[in-house]
Parts: sequence; C-alpha cells; structure tokens
Amino acid sequence: MTETTELRKTVETYWASAEARDWTAFADTLADDVVYELPQTRERVRGKEKYVRFNREYPGDWHLRTERIVADGDQVVTWVHFTVGLEEMYGICFFSGDARGRIAAISDFWPEPYEPPAGREHLVERY
Repeated sequence: MTETTELRKTVETYWASAEARDWTAFADTLADDVVYELPQTRERVRGKEKYVRFNREYPGDWHLRTERIVADGDQVVTWVHFTVGLEEMYGICFFSGDARGRIAAISDFWPEPYEPPAGREHLVERY
C-alpha cells in the first residue's frame, strides 16, 4: 500500500469512527503525540489522550459526513459537513501523517458564513 493510500484510509477511519463514537478506533488512527489546531479560536490540543477526550466530550448531538478527501503523500485534506442539532456547517481539515501512517497533525477550519463586501457584484456569480 502506498503512503498516500495508507494515510487516506487512516483519515477515512478517523471520520467514520468519530461519527460512530468508536473512541477506541478513533484513537488508533492517531499518533501518540498528535497535535490538533483550531486557528479560528487559537486553540491547540497536544497528545492522543487529550484529543480523544476533546472529541468525546464535544457537546450536543453532532454528526458529520465526509464530502471529499484529497490525499498526496503524507498529507490529506477533507471537506466535511457537520451538524449540531439544527446548525449546519462545512469544515476543511488538513491532516499530516507520521512514518507509521497515523495522523500526526490536524488543522481544522470551520468558517462562519458571511455576506461578501459590496462593490464586486460585477465580478462574481452568487449561488
């Protein structure tokens, strides 16, 4: 199995086990020293145990669906649809792998929707 295929399968398992709340399988996808970052909130979680707990204790009845996965070597990017109750959002998540094909680093981007600034209507198509 190639490095790209291996990490892609690891990330697929990561998302599937998160949705299933299978925290043992989720933990198995992670390097012991995994680093998780949320740039919007300037938060960082270091280590497998803390990161599993961070996800296990996330509040609300949340669910996720993977929309797309792009893999290249030891890097994977996913586009996910996330719901908490009636709130929906999309996230872009960047993963880096270690030599054993586990997830070593994750950066999540959860953009809030907003209206674009005025003055560029002649350049864009809204949908």
